[in-house]
Amino acid sequence: MTDVATRAEAFALIADGVSAGLNVPWRVFLARGTRYVSLSVADRREWESWRSHLGCPDLSVRVYDAGGDIRRSSIAEVVLRGCRISVELIEEVSMTDIGRLLDDEGRP
Repeated sequence: MTDVATRAEAFALIADGVSAGLNVPWRVFLARGTRYVSLSVADRREWESWRSHLGCPDLSVRVYDAGGDIRRSSIAEVVLRGCRISVELIEEVSMTDIGRLLDDEGRP
């Protein structure tokens, strides 16, 4: 099968990761009528584990103001068997963290 055609197949991708020892994402979203699955995870370790497990080569990080709170959104995406899968982590950060983010820019 080359496409993730059913909800069962989409959730099987997640079950494979959990069976491999990854933590269960706190939110799984399967878009209706499209081949898109979004996983939300609780912390950076889980995000890196899911990103590595799924082989997500595409990554974006965005820092934004959310009503007075500063948040960092890290998103990694990959297309597997015709289904776009994203793994997202949203973290609250402080001004100290902003300086660290700028210092870490460009480092692997």
